[in-house]
Amino acid sequence: MTFPGAGSVRLDGILGEALAANLQGRLSHFIVDETSPAIALFAPDVVAHNHAGDWYGEHAGKWLVAATRAAVRSGDTEMLAHVRRVADYLTGLQGADGYLGNYAPERRFMRRQPPKPLTWDGAPAERTWDIWTHSYLILGLIELYRQVGEGRYLAAARRIGDLCWRTLHDGEIDITDLGNHFGLSATVLIDPAVELYFATGEQRYLDLALLVLEQAEREPRNALLSAALAGADPSEIATGKAYQLLWNLVGIAKLHRATGEAHFLVAVRNLWSAIRAHHLTLGGGPWGGVAHRSREVFNPASVFSPHGYVETCSTMAWVQLNRELLEILGDAAFAQEIERSAYNDLLGAQAADGEDWCYYSFPNGRRTHTTYWRCCKSSGAMALEELPALAYAGTRDGGISINLLGPSEGELAVPASDAVRIEQRTDYPFDGAVAIIVTPRTSASFPIDIRIPEWARGASLRINGAEQMPTPEPGRYVRIERMWQGGDVILLDLPMPPTIHRAIASNVQESLAPDGEPVAQEVLRTDYLAVSRGPLIYATGLIDGFKVEETLRFAGNAADIRLDCVPAADGGPGPDLRLRPEGRAAIMFQPYYRAGGREDRSWRLTWMMLAPE
Repeated sequence: MTFPGAGSVRLDGILGEALAANLQGRLSHFIVDETSPAIALFAPDVVAHNHAGDWYGEHAGKWLVAATRAAVRSGDTEMLAHVRRVADYLTGLQGADGYLGNYAPERRFMRRQPPKPLTWDGAPAERTWDIWTHSYLILGLIELYRQVGEGRYLAAARRIGDLCWRTLHDGEIDITDLGNHFGLSATVLIDPAVELYFATGEQRYLDLALLVLEQAEREPRNALLSAALAGADPSEIATGKAYQLLWNLVGIAKLHRATGEAHFLVAVRNLWSAIRAHHLTLGGGPWGGVAHRSREVFNPASVFSPHGYVETCSTMAWVQLNRELLEILGDAAFAQEIERSAYNDLLGAQAADGEDWCYYSFPNGRRTHTTYWRCCKSSGAMALEELPALAYAGTRDGGISINLLGPSEGELAVPASDAVRIEQRTDYPFDGAVAIIVTPRTSASFPIDIRIPEWARGASLRINGAEQMPTPEPGRYVRIERMWQGGDVILLDLPMPPTIHRAIASNVQESLAPDGEPVAQEVLRTDYLAVSRGPLIYATGLIDGFKVEETLRFAGNAADIRLDCVPAADGGPGPDLRLRPEGRAAIMFQPYYRAGGREDRSWRLTWMMLAPE
């Protein structure tokens, strides 16, 4: 697939509202110029004494990516001027050797750091975020270069890449010496190194990415590529840190695009499949944190808890990984995961003002807006700006792919007709009726692929109100190829009945009998229920206004559970869901993203405990 440019697609509906809030909130206020705290970190007098800056330098690169896209998408020339000013200030500080970080000279990644005893996070030295910060700076500078075409931004990014190459290739420093989680926080350099290769065509940047991966393989507790090829669960690689691991996979997917080497794609798909099967919430966020020191680490594949943590940074990286796989393979499953994350855990982490974000979100837990410096506020803003370009794509055979459903409009280049405007008129994700208006510049024959969500059983398609198409298959694209005329309308109808989900939290003790046979005994089991409708996961507040948990009982089996659509109590779009257990008052559920009014300290409960059978 080929994704359109940042200004070619407009999202409306709740995703459009989130993007507007993102621009008017976080992106307009957090950084304005060189005096903004996240940029003042790079001032020479501050850098000279910075021995403990941690990850804070990352905000500059993340903001450059997100703000550039938002400015181009919205036509906001004032925002784009702010971006240029900040980028020019930063590049003006770049050293002759290419260094553009915010650490004092003796703490920079080009120098060996004093070793320290390894802790749970696998950090080999005191300073392990310098490569991380530079990786985001490379991505931010390349994004600005691509959007405005000014070579000085690419030149600054290249100087960083050249410094990294000299440090890792010519010196005695290994990439895993430069990042915690047994190197994962530094091996993320794979991604920006390949982006430098894409932007310049220069082999040394591809060689840099391959060198980083080779050095990661030599660290037995990391060995990301070989572990993935061997079928390891993501919780078994390094510390299992979700955000870093996912970002590394984004880089390896790009290595496949750059080299065509099949084993890179096999490794990424192996871990993608494991994550999708065992490590996502109902709302599509990568989760962990149960019985771990870190709330951001994948649990073993068999672990389930309604109280697990979703780090918004991990949701961003999961969206980006699915973006890469969608571009490479064109499989509807990857677009499905992007949409699920976007409408649930991503929107559910953003406050309505576009300024505040949750660092952690929980299927069952209190919503907590995070503090000024936390990473997830910038990651959430960056993740939202991924979405417009993913809604539509050009296909390899000259057609159009509709990946994300919802009110939107896009213009795509199609060889047969030069340009085609696609518009979706719909109340999706609250309603399954979607009208897709196709307006080619000139009448032409080309294919249009429409993603049918995996939950949409019994979907139907008509063209221009009359021509009935065969029943589309859920979880796949349906292809329509015809001579398109201006104003042709595809009518898509997606049934959206409320749906019950079941999950089990269990504790199984395993041992060996005297004869050597394995013995497994389940010593604890709790059954849970959750509800959804269409692409939206639903949640309730505190039960009866004060309880964080409730045990529900239902007569008969799961098919007898009563779940009704009722008007939204908050006046918002779409229905609420009313669940009628036996022996107590009904429980009302709202879409997860707005449950609790999107207010700080409000509670959201997705999973309800079921009475033992």
